[in-house]
Amino acid sequence: MPVYQTDSNKWYINLMIRGQRYHRAVPEATSKKDAEKAEIIIKAQLLQGKYSLVEGIGEMPFPKLNETYKEYIMSAKKGWKEEQSKIRKLSAFFGKCKLKEITPDLISRYRSERQRMPKKNGKPLSGATINREVSILSKMLSIALENGWILSNPCRAVKKLKEETKLERYLQSDEEERLLNNCVGAQMYMKPLLICALHTGMRRGEILNLKWVHVNLQEGFITVTMTKSGKNRNIPISPALTEHLKELYNNRQSEYVFTNPITQQPYKDIKKSFLTLCSKSGIEKLRFHDLRHTAATRMVAMGVELVIVQDILGHSQITTTMRYAHPVPERKRMAIEALANFR
Repeated sequence: MPVYQTDSNKWYINLMIRGQRYHRAVPEATSKKDAEKAEIIIKAQLLQGKYSLVEGIGEMPFPKLNETYKEYIMSAKKGWKEEQSKIRKLSAFFGKCKLKEITPDLISRYRSERQRMPKKNGKPLSGATINREVSILSKMLSIALENGWILSNPCRAVKKLKEETKLERYLQSDEEERLLNNCVGAQMYMKPLLICALHTGMRRGEILNLKWVHVNLQEGFITVTMTKSGKNRNIPISPALTEHLKELYNNRQSEYVFTNPITQQPYKDIKKSFLTLCSKSGIEKLRFHDLRHTAATRMVAMGVELVIVQDILGHSQITTTMRYAHPVPERKRMAIEALANFR
């Protein structure tokens, strides 16, 4: 029956909506008529999705959702390893929570705690870093919402922290010359890596995981398989890069193109070596990823169509390619001169 009274004179409602049973006390009801009125109101709210009475809704522990999300990203995203450290931060804070306990206020508290935590260099975490962590939390809760484990995603009620506008960086020609000239001695191995980045626009991970089976020196192209989008792409090999690849191939030690001669394994990280090279070359505030920016900028500056640049870089959206392609000063100057000479 929809409404009933117990021996303690308390009234209850008992409903079945869309295959889900809802059962709760109505303490404000003093008669069957009151209980029936409450039943009509609550039923209407349930049908509109405004009333949180689903048995067990929001009861899932955060670690359980964490497991589900890990399974999802491991199967759907190539860059899932990059999210692991952020997920650990979220788990440390929300690990003892049920999903219904994760509110906008709790999320704001998480952000405040993260802001108070200094990085290794002593500086506070940037708003961008914390926003990325909350974005992952939002993705997790969106999965919970799609599965009916919660009724709403609390992250949507939390505004993003202000992010500093980063100055986009690309390598100048004179900087490139200094950088490559300093690839000597123990850092000689960096030269073909840098040329590969500048002549293909490949990501660092794509370069370090490149195998000989995906390098066609006869036809002159590289097939990139370990991509962020999960789609393979072919990139032509420039003459300068071909020269270095042939030398590496003749002295190959493993299935990987760029192999550490000591471990005979692919280089896991070149960040330290890259920073050392930049320091020796008098180059400041340059990341390895900026070489990808440089490749995109140079292609656009030479008049290459954006759709071609998009295909080479492997972007799913051309708007992303447009962000990578920075107008060089010379091209901007030519554009202004064209306006001045217009008749």
